[in-house]
Amino acid sequence: MAFHSVNRRFVAGLALAGFMLAAAGCQSSDNGILSFGLGKKDTQAPPPPQDPKVLASQLEAYCPKVTLRDGTAYFNTYAKGGAKPRKKADAAQDAEAAAAQTAPDGTIVDPDRDPAKVIYQASITDVTRDCMRANGQLSMKIAVAGKVVPGPMFAPGTITMPIRVAVMHGTDVLYSQIHQYQVQVSDPSAATQFVFTAQNVVVPEPTAKDYQAFAGYDENTPKAATDKGKRKKKAAPATN
Repeated sequence: MAFHSVNRRFVAGLALAGFMLAAAGCQSSDNGILSFGLGKKDTQAPPPPQDPKVLASQLEAYCPKVTLRDGTAYFNTYAKGGAKPRKKADAAQDAEAAAAQTAPDGTIVDPDRDPAKVIYQASITDVTRDCMRANGQLSMKIAVAGKVVPGPMFAPGTITMPIRVAVMHGTDVLYSQIHQYQVQVSDPSAATQFVFTAQNVVVPEPTAKDYQAFAGYDENTPKAATDKGKRKKKAAPATN
Protein backbone atom coordinates (compact mmCIF):
# COMPACT_ATOMS: atom_id res chain seq x y z
CA MET A 1 0.00 0.00 0.00
CA ALA A 2 2.82 2.38 0.72
CA PHE A 3 4.40 1.69 -2.70
CA HIS A 4 1.18 2.48 -4.55
CA SER A 5 0.76 5.71 -2.54
CA VAL A 6 4.28 6.90 -3.37
CA ASN A 7 3.88 5.93 -7.01
CA ARG A 8 0.66 7.85 -7.32
CA ARG A 9 2.25 10.97 -5.78
CA PHE A 10 5.24 10.71 -8.16
CA VAL A 11 2.99 10.43 -11.22
CA ALA A 12 0.87 13.37 -10.04
CA GLY A 13 4.00 15.46 -9.53
CA LEU A 14 5.24 14.73 -13.06
CA ALA A 15 1.86 15.64 -14.53
CA LEU A 16 1.76 18.94 -12.62
CA ALA A 17 5.31 19.87 -13.74
CA GLY A 18 4.45 19.09 -17.36
CA PHE A 19 1.36 21.26 -17.20
CA MET A 20 3.34 24.22 -15.80
CA LEU A 21 5.99 23.91 -18.52
CA ALA A 22 3.32 23.77 -21.23
CA ALA A 23 1.51 26.79 -19.82
CA ALA A 24 4.72 28.80 -19.60
CA GLY A 25 5.59 27.91 -23.18
CA CYS A 26 2.21 29.08 -24.44
CA GLN A 27 2.45 32.42 -22.63
CA SER A 28 5.90 33.30 -23.94
CA SER A 29 6.01 35.41 -27.11
CA ASP A 30 9.79 35.80 -27.31
CA ASN A 31 12.21 33.13 -28.46
CA GLY A 32 13.35 32.45 -24.90
CA ILE A 33 14.30 29.16 -23.37
CA LEU A 34 10.63 28.15 -22.89
CA SER A 35 9.62 28.57 -26.53
CA PHE A 36 12.18 26.05 -27.75
CA GLY A 37 12.92 28.19 -30.82
CA LEU A 38 9.40 27.91 -32.20
CA GLY A 39 8.76 31.66 -32.05
CA LYS A 40 10.94 34.29 -33.81
CA LYS A 41 11.37 37.86 -32.61
CA ASP A 42 10.78 40.64 -35.16
CA THR A 43 14.20 42.25 -35.59
CA GLN A 44 13.12 44.54 -38.44
CA ALA A 45 11.66 47.38 -36.37
CA PRO A 46 10.70 50.58 -38.25
CA PRO A 47 13.49 53.23 -38.26
CA PRO A 48 13.06 56.32 -36.08
CA PRO A 49 11.36 59.28 -37.78
CA GLN A 50 13.72 61.68 -39.53
CA ASP A 51 13.78 65.44 -39.05
CA PRO A 52 10.89 66.99 -40.94
CA LYS A 53 11.95 68.84 -44.06
CA VAL A 54 10.54 72.20 -45.07
CA LEU A 55 8.30 71.82 -48.06
CA ALA A 56 8.71 74.14 -51.04
CA SER A 57 5.21 75.51 -50.49
CA GLN A 58 6.03 76.28 -46.85
CA LEU A 59 9.29 77.99 -47.80
CA GLU A 60 7.53 80.15 -50.41
CA ALA A 61 5.10 81.32 -47.75
CA TYR A 62 7.88 81.99 -45.24
CA CYS A 63 8.33 85.62 -44.21
CA PRO A 64 10.89 86.28 -41.42
CA LYS A 65 9.37 87.59 -38.23
CA VAL A 66 10.43 91.07 -37.08
CA THR A 67 11.52 91.44 -33.46
CA LEU A 68 12.81 94.21 -31.21
CA ARG A 69 16.17 93.84 -29.54
CA ASP A 70 16.53 94.72 -25.87
CA GLY A 71 16.94 98.44 -25.32
CA THR A 72 15.78 99.50 -28.81
CA ALA A 73 12.08 100.15 -28.11
CA TYR A 74 12.52 103.61 -26.57
CA PHE A 75 14.17 106.84 -27.64
CA ASN A 76 14.36 110.04 -25.58
CA THR A 77 15.24 113.55 -26.70
CA TYR A 78 16.79 115.78 -24.07
CA ALA A 79 17.09 119.52 -23.73
CA LYS A 80 20.60 120.86 -24.05
CA GLY A 81 22.24 123.27 -21.66
CA GLY A 82 24.50 122.27 -18.83
CA ALA A 83 25.86 124.38 -16.09
CA LYS A 84 27.88 127.37 -17.20
CA PRO A 85 31.60 127.14 -16.50
CA ARG A 86 32.75 129.01 -13.41
CA LYS A 87 36.10 130.55 -12.82
CA LYS A 88 36.14 129.66 -9.13
CA ALA A 89 34.15 127.16 -7.11
CA ASP A 90 34.34 126.34 -3.44
CA ALA A 91 33.60 123.01 -1.76
CA ALA A 92 29.99 123.94 -0.93
CA GLN A 93 29.19 124.76 -4.55
CA ASP A 94 30.77 121.51 -5.74
CA ALA A 95 28.70 119.52 -3.21
CA GLU A 96 25.53 121.28 -4.31
CA ALA A 97 26.25 120.51 -7.98
CA ALA A 98 26.92 116.85 -7.15
CA ALA A 99 23.68 116.59 -5.18
CA ALA A 100 21.75 118.00 -8.12
CA GLN A 101 23.03 115.10 -10.26
CA THR A 102 22.05 112.43 -7.72
CA ALA A 103 18.66 110.73 -7.81
CA PRO A 104 16.61 110.24 -4.58
CA ASP A 105 17.75 106.59 -4.47
CA GLY A 106 21.40 107.66 -4.47
CA THR A 107 22.20 106.77 -8.09
CA ILE A 108 24.16 109.19 -10.21
CA VAL A 109 22.16 110.95 -12.91
CA ASP A 110 23.83 111.51 -16.25
CA PRO A 111 23.44 115.27 -16.90
CA ASP A 112 22.97 114.50 -20.58
CA ARG A 113 20.13 112.05 -19.78
CA ASP A 114 18.33 113.77 -16.95
CA PRO A 115 14.64 112.68 -16.92
CA ALA A 116 13.69 116.22 -15.92
CA LYS A 117 15.11 117.45 -19.24
CA VAL A 118 13.21 115.10 -21.55
CA ILE A 119 11.61 116.91 -24.49
CA TYR A 120 10.01 113.87 -26.11
CA GLN A 121 9.88 110.17 -25.32
CA ALA A 122 9.26 107.97 -28.34
CA SER A 123 8.39 104.29 -28.14
CA ILE A 124 7.75 101.49 -30.63
CA THR A 125 4.47 99.68 -29.97
CA ASP A 126 4.25 97.25 -32.89
CA VAL A 127 6.19 95.87 -35.86
CA THR A 128 5.04 93.97 -38.93
CA ARG A 129 6.31 92.92 -42.35
CA ASP A 130 5.35 91.79 -45.84
CA CYS A 131 7.37 89.62 -48.24
CA MET A 132 7.65 89.05 -51.99
CA ARG A 133 9.94 86.76 -54.01
CA ALA A 134 11.43 87.36 -57.43
CA ASN A 135 14.66 86.47 -59.28
CA GLY A 136 16.16 84.60 -56.34
CA GLN A 137 15.66 87.49 -53.92
CA LEU A 138 13.37 88.15 -50.98
CA SER A 139 11.96 91.68 -50.83
CA MET A 140 10.59 92.73 -47.46
CA LYS A 141 8.51 95.71 -46.42
CA ILE A 142 8.99 96.32 -42.69
CA ALA A 143 6.68 98.68 -40.82
CA VAL A 144 7.20 100.17 -37.36
CA ALA A 145 4.35 101.77 -35.39
CA GLY A 146 4.81 103.87 -32.28
CA LYS A 147 4.05 107.06 -30.43
CA VAL A 148 5.78 110.19 -29.21
CA VAL A 149 4.88 111.51 -25.73
CA PRO A 150 5.79 115.08 -24.72
CA GLY A 151 8.23 115.35 -21.80
CA PRO A 152 8.78 117.93 -19.03
CA MET A 153 10.78 120.17 -21.39
CA PHE A 154 8.29 119.89 -24.25
CA ALA A 155 8.58 122.37 -27.10
CA PRO A 156 6.59 122.11 -30.35
CA GLY A 157 8.74 120.99 -33.23
CA THR A 158 10.15 118.06 -35.17
CA ILE A 159 11.73 115.02 -33.57
CA THR A 160 14.23 112.96 -35.55
CA MET A 161 14.33 109.29 -34.60
CA PRO A 162 17.15 106.95 -35.73
CA ILE A 163 15.40 103.70 -36.69
CA ARG A 164 17.55 100.78 -37.81
CA VAL A 165 16.24 97.86 -39.87
CA ALA A 166 18.38 94.74 -40.21
CA VAL A 167 18.08 91.18 -41.52
CA MET A 168 20.48 88.47 -40.36
CA HIS A 169 21.25 84.86 -41.19
CA GLY A 170 22.91 83.52 -38.08
CA THR A 171 25.83 85.90 -37.53
CA ASP A 172 25.85 87.13 -41.13
CA VAL A 173 24.34 90.57 -41.69
CA LEU A 174 22.32 90.43 -44.92
CA TYR A 175 20.87 93.94 -44.65
CA SER A 176 21.36 96.85 -42.26
CA GLN A 177 20.19 100.39 -42.78
CA ILE A 178 19.50 103.29 -40.43
CA HIS A 179 16.75 105.78 -41.23
CA GLN A 180 16.49 109.27 -39.78
CA TYR A 181 12.71 109.39 -39.48
CA GLN A 182 11.06 112.70 -38.56
CA VAL A 183 7.78 113.27 -36.73
CA GLN A 184 6.09 116.62 -36.18
CA VAL A 185 4.89 117.10 -32.59
CA SER A 186 2.64 120.04 -31.71
CA ASP A 187 0.15 118.91 -29.03
CA PRO A 188 1.63 118.91 -25.51
CA SER A 189 -1.40 117.17 -23.99
CA ALA A 190 -1.53 114.02 -26.13
CA ALA A 191 0.72 111.41 -27.69
CA THR A 192 1.49 111.67 -31.41
CA GLN A 193 1.14 108.39 -33.32
CA PHE A 194 3.48 107.49 -36.17
CA VAL A 195 4.09 104.67 -38.67
CA PHE A 196 7.46 104.25 -40.37
CA THR A 197 7.91 101.85 -43.29
CA ALA A 198 11.14 100.57 -44.79
CA GLN A 199 9.95 99.90 -48.33
CA ASN A 200 12.78 98.03 -50.03
CA VAL A 201 14.60 95.55 -47.79
CA VAL A 202 16.15 93.07 -50.26
CA VAL A 203 18.07 89.95 -49.23
CA PRO A 204 18.92 86.63 -50.93
CA GLU A 205 16.01 84.19 -51.04
CA PRO A 206 16.25 81.88 -48.01
CA THR A 207 16.76 78.14 -48.40
CA ALA A 208 15.46 77.45 -44.89
CA LYS A 209 13.31 79.20 -42.33
CA ASP A 210 16.28 80.67 -40.47
CA TYR A 211 16.30 84.43 -41.18
CA GLN A 212 15.94 87.03 -38.42
CA ALA A 213 14.65 90.56 -38.99
CA PHE A 214 15.10 93.38 -36.48
CA ALA A 215 13.78 96.91 -36.15
CA GLY A 216 14.36 99.47 -33.41
CA TYR A 217 15.98 102.71 -32.32
CA ASP A 218 19.73 102.97 -32.72
CA GLU A 219 21.35 105.88 -30.91
CA ASN A 220 24.88 104.58 -31.52
CA THR A 221 25.09 105.91 -35.04
CA PRO A 222 28.50 106.95 -36.28
CA LYS A 223 28.99 110.68 -36.29
CA ALA A 224 30.05 112.60 -39.34
CA ALA A 225 33.70 112.44 -40.07
CA THR A 226 35.68 115.31 -38.62
CA ASP A 227 39.01 116.76 -39.53
CA LYS A 228 41.69 114.28 -38.60
CA GLY A 229 43.99 117.03 -37.49
CA LYS A 230 45.49 120.31 -38.38
CA ARG A 231 48.03 120.37 -41.09
CA LYS A 232 51.54 120.80 -39.97
CA LYS A 233 53.09 124.08 -40.88
CA LYS A 234 55.98 123.87 -43.25
CA ALA A 235 59.26 124.88 -41.73
CA ALA A 236 60.41 128.25 -42.92
CA PRO A 237 63.58 128.17 -44.97
CA ALA A 238 66.65 129.03 -43.02
CA THR A 239 68.07 132.46 -43.65
CA ASN A 240 71.55 133.65 -43.15
